[in-house]
Amino acid sequence: QVQLVESGGGLVQAGGSLRLSCTASGRIFSINPMAWYRQAPGKQRELVAQFTSSGTTTYVDSVKGRFTISGDNGKNTVYLQMNSLKPEDTAVYYCNTQINDGWSLRDYWGQGTQVTVSS
Repeated sequence: QVQLVESGGGLVQAGGSLRLSCTASGRIFSINPMAWYRQAPGKQRELVAQFTSSGTTTYVDSVKGRFTISGDNGKNTVYLQMNSLKPEDTAVYYCNTQINDGWSLRDYWGQGTQVTVSS
């Protein structure tokens, strides 16, 4: 059974740092570039950072210069290093990708990890 498992969230003061991890496991024939989303209370889920199919990275404007997405293809793992955190970064963070398990290509989401930034 394919799944994405996240870790690394928590409570941090403004200006602090956190590093999120997300690992895909199970029957994986191929995996698409991975991405991080977040959803704050009362707001829509937004794309925070992603790897593109060409291997480059993109970020939402509000996190540029503060967040860095990186990955370990051999471990099917993606990270999100978050520095200079702000209270407005408070949200549940999800990783996302599409995985071919040998029968079909499906969209997968992690369970979500809470990031809370206090002022």
